[in-house]
Amino acid sequence: MRLVDDDFESVVDEMKALYPHTGRAAILGVTGNPGAGKSSLVDHIITRYRERGNKVGVVAIDPTSPFSGGAIMGDRCRMERHFTDDGVFIRSLATRGHLGGLSKSTGEVIRVMEAWGADPIIVETVGVGQDEVDVAKMAHTSLVVMVPGLGDEIQAIKAGIMEIADIFVVNKADREGAEKVMSEIKMMLELVHPEEGNPWIPRIQRTVAFKNQGIDEVVASIDEHQTWLATTHNLETKRRQNAELQFYDLLLDRFRLRVEALLEAPEFTDWAEHLGQRTLDPYSLIDRLESRLTPPKS
Repeated sequence: MRLVDDDFESVVDEMKALYPHTGRAAILGVTGNPGAGKSSLVDHIITRYRERGNKVGVVAIDPTSPFSGGAIMGDRCRMERHFTDDGVFIRSLATRGHLGGLSKSTGEVIRVMEAWGADPIIVETVGVGQDEVDVAKMAHTSLVVMVPGLGDEIQAIKAGIMEIADIFVVNKADREGAEKVMSEIKMMLELVHPEEGNPWIPRIQRTVAFKNQGIDEVVASIDEHQTWLATTHNLETKRRQNAELQFYDLLLDRFRLRVEALLEAPEFTDWAEHLGQRTLDPYSLIDRLESRLTPPKS
């Protein structure tokens, strides 16, 4: 996982060998506003799965240090009581400026954990708020954690969070305003989710994760959603889409590296300056790069 996160070329052969042993784990995404108690919730969810005998992998996406480029919070600050458990592996990843709340190497780290035998794998995102929706593309079941008292509940719901949530978790539900948050979520669900066919209607659970309250109900909702995915064949669709997404990410990253190397060639010297001075347009530059990347037709 370290080699993957640091972009070592030598890891490619290992990833090729691991790939046939992936694609079997349930992937749970946990996202929400900063300070919502996501790590406390994940800590107790881990415990529930370990009581069942499951190996659990956790990918904790942390903010990036502007100095070292590494994760600021780090996995040592999270879920400390699980570090001595051989059936739990927690890996922190820095976003390194990657938009959408995930690290670029998240998908590959998930595959390593799958090959190790983790099921489920929990991806806890950085908690950047409304922009953090990429987790839904990678996860099979997405949990959105909200908390009363932040004053922006409706804004968060309207900003795309509603579309990604399979389960809403109203954490810190012993606070004033918890019922209001739950009522607002129910109201919005009635507006955006159809009643025809066999759709999944997002569940709403209330928890006080710090006191280990409501966790069983959350895990029961996860189980319910996983069963729904399997019986409606949506799980196959999600796994295929996940594989396609990771393929395109790897492909685009490979081409990005090739383009960056090509831009260092003498013929492209000062290309950024020429663009800024408008002596070269970006479309012509792309045409020139494409002609170098595309082999001539025979």
